[in-house]
Amino acid sequence: MTLLKTTLAALALSAAVSGAAFAQELTLKLGHLANEQNSWHKASLRFGEELSNLTGGRIAVEVYPNDSLGREIDLINGMQLGTVEMTITGESLQNWAPMAALLALPYAYETLEEMDEVASGEIGDQIEAQIVERAQVRPIAYFARGPRNLTANRAITTPDELNRLRMRVPNVPLFVDVWTALGAQPTPMAFSEVFTSLQNGTIEGQENPLALIQSASFNEVQSHVNQTEHVRSWIYLTIAEQVWSQLSEEDQGHVMEAARIAQEFEREQFLADEDAIRADLEQKGMTFVEVDQGAFAEQARQPVIDAVDEELRPIVEQLFAR
Repeated sequence: MTLLKTTLAALALSAAVSGAAFAQELTLKLGHLANEQNSWHKASLRFGEELSNLTGGRIAVEVYPNDSLGREIDLINGMQLGTVEMTITGESLQNWAPMAALLALPYAYETLEEMDEVASGEIGDQIEAQIVERAQVRPIAYFARGPRNLTANRAITTPDELNRLRMRVPNVPLFVDVWTALGAQPTPMAFSEVFTSLQNGTIEGQENPLALIQSASFNEVQSHVNQTEHVRSWIYLTIAEQVWSQLSEEDQGHVMEAARIAQEFEREQFLADEDAIRADLEQKGMTFVEVDQGAFAEQARQPVIDAVDEELRPIVEQLFAR
């Protein structure tokens, strides 16, 4: 009897494994640049869990954080070529779809609510449609990004107080133009060089979201977080259009439902993380400074309009006029 039970158990296990293998029809590889603690990664895992549940295990999602599947541009190219199914991406898509530049415009969105209104409204629909058409990448949800803030070793509350501050900016011409107009002395520099350059005095400040200020330990070389909040932006959870087009209408619905749940989950995580990060930086000695955001925004407005593609200027002017 023992041998019979063992044999039956083995057969049952074999059938279960075979059934599971048969049930899983598609695996979606989702690569992104964030680390495992980031709200985007947590939301990606949640997306995979929900999609597996909704499809009875037929569609699985494998998540690759920390650029382990490739860098952002490489992943977009891979999605177009059919070697990668999903990624998280934002304004980098402007290499194909110019409207993606609207995701990260300085002072276009004063609050998270304003950003949500644009991202989920008519302008957001236009951005997504152009991305699908020109990049062959389909946005299915969007995640929030923490606003970028200016750090320095002094309080800076108005543009007049910048006084040609030597500061690092990413290699984005728009950022260089805007900070020059505000009265700083911006220097494009690789992120990996920023800490040492702050330490040795090559630069006096930098601007980034709180999450990067924390993870890079800028609190060790900067004393003040000046809450300029000059760029408030979002980023898309995307799927390759060729993968999307091969899904049944029912499975497309499952993907969108899983993405909706992941977006809500990410927002909860994001807000909790922002509060926790600020508390941690304050505990480590950084001073948070309220600034005259209106003065910064007013002085930045025209340089932003002048710097964007001509076809986008009417929309940018509309955003500023709200």
